[in-house]
Amino acid sequence: MNKTFLFLVTILTIISCTTPADKDTKPTTTVDEYFAPQDSGVQVAGIKMVPITTPAGTFNVWTKRFGTNPRIKILLLHGGPAMTHEYMECFESFFPKEGFEMIEYDQLGSYYSDQPKDSSLWTLPRFVDEVEQVRKALGLNKDNFYLLGNSWGGMLAMEYALKYQDNLKGLIICDMMSSIPDYNKYNLVLQQQMDKKVVDSIMMLQKTGQVANPRYMALLQGYYDQHLCRIVPNPEPVVRTFKHVNSEVYTMMQGPSEFAASGRLEKWDIKDRLKEIKVPTLTVGAKYDTMDPEHMKWESTQVQHGRYLYCPEGSHLAMWDDQKHFYPGVIQFIRDVDEGMMK
Repeated sequence: MNKTFLFLVTILTIISCTTPADKDTKPTTTVDEYFAPQDSGVQVAGIKMVPITTPAGTFNVWTKRFGTNPRIKILLLHGGPAMTHEYMECFESFFPKEGFEMIEYDQLGSYYSDQPKDSSLWTLPRFVDEVEQVRKALGLNKDNFYLLGNSWGGMLAMEYALKYQDNLKGLIICDMMSSIPDYNKYNLVLQQQMDKKVVDSIMMLQKTGQVANPRYMALLQGYYDQHLCRIVPNPEPVVRTFKHVNSEVYTMMQGPSEFAASGRLEKWDIKDRLKEIKVPTLTVGAKYDTMDPEHMKWESTQVQHGRYLYCPEGSHLAMWDDQKHFYPGVIQFIRDVDEGMMK
């Protein structure tokens, strides 16, 4: 028995063992199909640079595909804006062994994609159009396309669904409220749990434009450790993401930190439009999140076909610090949509 055959048998065993025991689910793809090469000619590990047409010219964005599944293709939208796909690499430990095809993706302006300097590019509608161009380039459609966004990526996913949901099979909104004004109000609640002197110092440094001061990030660290990622020190992919952030784009759109939003997105609010989302939708909230988990729960009742997943040990990056609740819930949702149980 050769090593290749043993490897394939092992993969099939893993996939069958991770299927929920109380359901007679059929595999969505075979091992041969999942590992079939997607590249022609020289193999490039699933990486594809996708050209994006914008009012400021054509640029390239980085994508990486894992496996292939004709029924389940999940595009991951990272946070920021202008963070990177790197902190979402944890999905590599879970989705492929379920047989789910997944695509990591650095949005325009992020580290592995082109980083043009034209500030007119950094708008929500332009990013929505970019996602649609990526979808077309990767051959995703209403029969297989799941969009999973975290934080800013969740905002982008909601906006994409409002414009292009006929192209979607399922929507997953992780740790993102549908209103930045409401998010800022909730942030005040979290600030009340902090040392007032620390909060006052952070606000003073922001108001005086000293966000590049090392003391500013040092003061924020306690807030980040409590509400952004509760694994301390942070996992290496999370550290890489922060190292590679495009701070110019991030600050322009979000503001100088996760402490509150003050950039171009400050007035964003689509609460009244959630009812327009008809595609099966999962919202994910976490106990220690920077986003109000009760708002995330409420979101699931406003869309037409919603479900809520609560992570009692998680923060804004629940995919890292509450994996035992996050991944089983997300995986079950995807399987239920695939089997027609979320209509």
